Amino acid sequence: MLLTGQGSWRRGRTAWRRWRKGRPFWGGLAAVVAGAEICAIPLAPLKIMLQQGIAGIPSVLMGLVMILMGLSAWFAPYYRGLAGILTVLVATAALVISNLGGFLFGTIVGILGGGMIFAWQPRPLPEPEPGPQADAGPQADAGPQADAGPSGSEPSAPSRTQPQS
Repeated sequence: MLLTGQGSWRRGRTAWRRWRKGRPFWGGLAAVVAGAEICAIPLAPLKIMLQQGIAGIPSVLMGLVMILMGLSAWFAPYYRGLAGILTVLVATAALVISNLGGFLFGTIVGILGGGMIFAWQPRPLPEPEPGPQADAGPQADAGPQADAGPSGSEPSAPSRTQPQS
């Protein structure tokens, strides 16, 4: 197994899946694609675009903001609310300012991506199963302890969350 590299491939694939599921990956990807499309349209040759004028500068800036919001959804998923709302607002503004929002493709994909970023929520982790107790000494029969939870039978544990798939 060491010579074939199968173990490292599986570990890499597992790490990639864990990273991808821990953030709004597909919404961020849609925002990056839409931003790149809105940003690239003003840079097209003049044969494709009839007349660009000064409208190219805001188009490029809006595309860069959408790319930045998509990347922030990937690398800072706890700012997903702000990133999602800004992505939708910029994609909607691009409809008016930037050649129908990149020929409607950038606007539609940007609005969908921003909605996916905004709607993403981390999924709570399942509670760990209690393992067998190796040291069942005199404290196993003791009553409620000082660190017992609200029911008095089990200690209170902090809430854990797992990324959504």
